Amino acid sequence: MKIRNQLGQQQIIWLIIGAIFLIYGVLQLGVLRLVAIILGLLIAITVHEAAHAWAANQLGDPTARYLRRISLNPLVHLDPLGTAMMAVTAITGMGIGWGKPVPVSVQRLRYGPRRGNALVALAGPTANLLAAAILGLGLRLGRALPASLLLMLGSIVYTSIVIAIFNLLPLPPLDGHSVLLGLLSLSQSRWAWQASQFIISLQRQGPMLLILLIIVPQFLGINILGWLIGPPTLFLYNALAGLGA
Repeated sequence: MKIRNQLGQQQIIWLIIGAIFLIYGVLQLGVLRLVAIILGLLIAITVHEAAHAWAANQLGDPTARYLRRISLNPLVHLDPLGTAMMAVTAITGMGIGWGKPVPVSVQRLRYGPRRGNALVALAGPTANLLAAAILGLGLRLGRALPASLLLMLGSIVYTSIVIAIFNLLPLPPLDGHSVLLGLLSLSQSRWAWQASQFIISLQRQGPMLLILLIIVPQFLGINILGWLIGPPTLFLYNALAGLGA
């Protein structure tokens, strides 16, 4: 009974937080823009995590499949706190968000734990870019569509590209960290081994470094992530959708 009460209290807290940000988002962005951002986040995160699960299963680890993570149902991929933080980020422009991590047993993966895990990690951003390319084609061919629908499609395309580029940054726990380790494992040189050991040593500090990279520059007026993510995102958005952000 005590556990049930705690779960009920947590649900009430999340509902209150969600209602506050929903009202704030509507006032700041308007209903249509807010819905477009939320829809873009939901689709991008769902496609991203489902691709990780699918790739892991294809490479020999069925853990995610057993947990029914090879799914386009957003509910199986969304982490409550991560989703709330994504909403904060979308509305305020400052923060961080995440989906529920896909469990992967790297020892089961074909091509070894480093290279196999790199392929699993790369599947997420690749799926986001593929989705952006398909929907971007829809934007190019559907200029006569209602403005509201174009806004929705544009938001999904843009958000998918942002999530892909962001996750390719070589910091743990982002996908780029695993991809970089996989690439370094292709070389037998001493410098590649030393670089791998240094990158592995950052795993514990990685999340904190990532948070500092996002939050601290905001107070200093230096948008480091904007410099890293902005140019490739705009380039790909214009290339795929042919529209300004």
